Amino acid sequence: MKGRYVELQRLDPARHGDSLWREVGGPDKADYWRCMADGPFATRAEFDQNLAAKAISTDPLYYAVLVNGEAHGHASFLRIEPKHRVIEIGGLMFGPSLQRTTAASEAIYLMAKHAFEVLGYRRLEWKCNSLNEPSCRAALRFGFTFEGIFRQHMLIKGANRDTAWYSILDSEWPSHRAEFERWLDPANFDEAGKQKTTLALSNVSVAK
Repeated sequence: MKGRYVELQRLDPARHGDSLWREVGGPDKADYWRCMADGPFATRAEFDQNLAAKAISTDPLYYAVLVNGEAHGHASFLRIEPKHRVIEIGGLMFGPSLQRTTAASEAIYLMAKHAFEVLGYRRLEWKCNSLNEPSCRAALRFGFTFEGIFRQHMLIKGANRDTAWYSILDSEWPSHRAEFERWLDPANFDEAGKQKTTLALSNVSVAK
């Protein structure tokens, strides 16, 4: 999956491990993993072992997120249900140089486009800890519809997680795609790379 600002490649520890370790590994990056099911990783050996497991996994199916040829994070498709044509975007670990960038937004666009247009899925999901406000805001910004809270859904690192559920349907994707492509167009950014208009995909409707 290759866009104008970012490329997603199947995760390869040999190719992507060094740059990912610089971005999200080590004890000083522990807070990045607070809402993740795994991590943090204090040593490179622990980190590499985790990457190796992710690289051979098929669900979740992991991709490295590359900017200018360097991996700045990873993302995955998971809870893949071909029978029902439902798939989820998750396992998002974006390093500090990727967070809140045009490249990060394009990565989500590329994954959504791949899910709907290449894989033929009819429902794309986003789930996160209901206390993870940045992830909840991101879901709405990317056009996912909030569907509710699954209370006491999981135990993550010994703590309760109430899970917020979001989705985009295939019938909604064409208009979402058009807005993503309008926003991602180079004409929407000034010489300093600052957006001229915002990504207008927020949907705050709540499923009854």
